[in-house]
Amino acid sequence: MDVAVEAIGLVAGAMTTSAFIPQAWKTWRSGSARDFSLALLVLLVLGNTLWFGYGVMKGSTGLVVANLITVPLTCFILWVKLRRG
Repeated sequence: MDVAVEAIGLVAGAMTTSAFIPQAWKTWRSGSARDFSLALLVLLVLGNTLWFGYGVMKGSTGLVVANLITVPLTCFILWVKLRRG
């Protein structure tokens, strides 16, 4: 049962994390994050950082891996937002 639960977590993490990749790529190419809400980005960075910590404490590979990728992607978009608008 634990293997199935962790597999679901890994698939869910892969799906939600991969959703940020096209947006990060678009932000990189355009150099702008103007259409993003600052509050959204701050909350995503903080929330995903907490999910990462929670995953570490619970020993959840799915949470750790997903947020290890998502946090830098959202930090990048936030950085562009703060730097260039």
